[in-house]
Amino acid sequence: MQTTAQPTVIHRTPEQLRAQRQRLLDAVHMTHDQLRERAETYSLSMEELDVWHTIEGIDYLLEGDC
Repeated sequence: MQTTAQPTVIHRTPEQLRAQRQRLLDAVHMTHDQLRERAETYSLSMEELDVWHTIEGIDYLLEGDC
């Protein structure tokens, strides 16, 4: 009998998500506003774009909790 793999679920507290968000901003040496403005004008490097998408996901998870 073959066992089906279960999807991986990562649990984070809001505090952990906020800390991760700040670490990401620190890594690209920008504030959230600076990163957002550059994203709006398509002026991000690939690394910065990855950070932006991750932060958007974190913000979605924190929505209503910030």
